[in-house]
Amino acid sequence: MNSFDVVVIGSGPGGYVSAIRCAQLGFKTAIIEKYSTLGGTCLNVGCIPSKALLSSSHHYAEIAHFADHGIEVSGEVKVNLEKMIARKKAVVDQTSGGINYLMDKNNITVFNGLGSFVDATHIAVAKADGTSETIEAKHTIIATGSKPSSLPFISIDKERIITSTEALSLTEVPKHLVIIGGGVIGIELGQVYLRLGAQVSVVEFMDRIIPGMDGALSKELTKVLKKQGMKFYTSHKVQSVERAGDVVTVKAENAKGEVITLEGDYSLVSVGRRPYTDGLNAEAAGVKISERGQVEVNDHLQTSASNIYAIGDVVRGAMLAHKAEEEGTMVAEILAGQKPHIDYNLIPGVVYTWPEVAAVGQTEEQLKAAGVAYKSGSFPFKALGRARASADLDGFVKILADAKTDEVLGVHMIGARTADLIAEAVVAMEYKASAEDISRMSHAHPTFAEAVKEAALAATDNRALHV
Repeated sequence: MNSFDVVVIGSGPGGYVSAIRCAQLGFKTAIIEKYSTLGGTCLNVGCIPSKALLSSSHHYAEIAHFADHGIEVSGEVKVNLEKMIARKKAVVDQTSGGINYLMDKNNITVFNGLGSFVDATHIAVAKADGTSETIEAKHTIIATGSKPSSLPFISIDKERIITSTEALSLTEVPKHLVIIGGGVIGIELGQVYLRLGAQVSVVEFMDRIIPGMDGALSKELTKVLKKQGMKFYTSHKVQSVERAGDVVTVKAENAKGEVITLEGDYSLVSVGRRPYTDGLNAEAAGVKISERGQVEVNDHLQTSASNIYAIGDVVRGAMLAHKAEEEGTMVAEILAGQKPHIDYNLIPGVVYTWPEVAAVGQTEEQLKAAGVAYKSGSFPFKALGRARASADLDGFVKILADAKTDEVLGVHMIGARTADLIAEAVVAMEYKASAEDISRMSHAHPTFAEAVKEAALAATDNRALHV
């Protein structure tokens, strides 16, 4: 029987990063993956392929504005969805191959098959060819991720009524895509197909899209996407989703009790994700699963079985790839006797639409609910020379700081390259920076990052210079 110091179940960003860190720390490490390729949801049917399609569709959408830059395109410009999907697959394959390389480089043994606990120290691996192998693990890290959620009355057929997985591999651009759920995934994929020519309607139960983020970001993103042609039905509760041939009918009730009917050729069900523990046989190892389907863990990500840990989407907290990576690294270092720490308040969130949306720390709504005295400073992208030069005028940066100490409590931004700009805010908050600290740092001119400095100036006695 093969024996290992650490066995990781699941090869998504949390799993494979955890395995690498374990190997770096000298542990004999193995990783179990039920699918034939490594990388989990994020790499195969999530983060990476969706960003590939967002990038390709963005290039196509930009052509409509080339004339403004003095670039004249003659002839017909067409979308070749088949090639676009093929490029997405190539990006995924290349990235997955990179993970295989990292496993070899770090001498990590890879088992392909469904991993399930026999007991707390033994894991059976059921392989695709019907054979099974049992391995021994001194420590196990559960990193089995999540799957798309649905609503009880919706029958997902993966053809016309689809999840994000199928939306990444459509063979045609929808005529009318009805999206159920106005969260990150639905909005991102909605913009992909909106750019390619689809009519896109979003039905959201809450009173705004991206409801977990600061209200100002939601308001601005809604305004921009409406301008691009996306339609929104917020405060609408879906009652039914039915398919008849190539037509999908969605009925939803608004706050007044009125029922609307939307007909499309595709409906994307994007109502969140659920922890995935199917086939894990956690009870055999003494690992407790909560009523919400999450693996229960303590502050050290240790389960009810002392030698077994869990990370990422399968445990509490935001379902984000980078959060899973941090947790995977943390567990590896705990096993090595170190004392790592994660500040979950400083895990940034990003929406990869254009304009991009990014945030870290507390929202204005959260600060108000907690009774925290704060001050706010904002700066619009349209006041930036760099934004005008590239015609990326939508959006703003907002900084929230403690009213007494000036410590930055939250940073919320929407605009060009904010997915990258948010890292500046994370660094600042990690070191307990004040708004004035950021305002006194030199930012290169002309750059989008100057909006961060100007927002900090605005939060510091309303000292913004260029607005």
